[in-house]
Amino acid sequence: MEEERMSAVSRGGSSPRRNYKPLPPVKIGDTKDVVNLLSTTISEVRAGSIELRVANCIGYLSGHLIKAFEISGLEERLAKLERIISQEI
Repeated sequence: MEEERMSAVSRGGSSPRRNYKPLPPVKIGDTKDVVNLLSTTISEVRAGSIELRVANCIGYLSGHLIKAFEISGLEERLAKLERIISQEI
């Protein structure tokens, strides 16, 4: 009994390594590409063809990417407005 307990304790901190099948690279240039990626990922989750951890990671990173696109767009609009204002002065 003690041997089984010690074996269970030693295994408790280790989890099996999973080898995820590599996914094909995707080009993401704008928010429409992110929407397409999320749509594809949702379909793959529903079909059971993608690991849930991978799908969660894609969703998490997609949220950050959307925010980055929004900030980038705002910076471009601000730079354009600053150019217009500096020309009028």
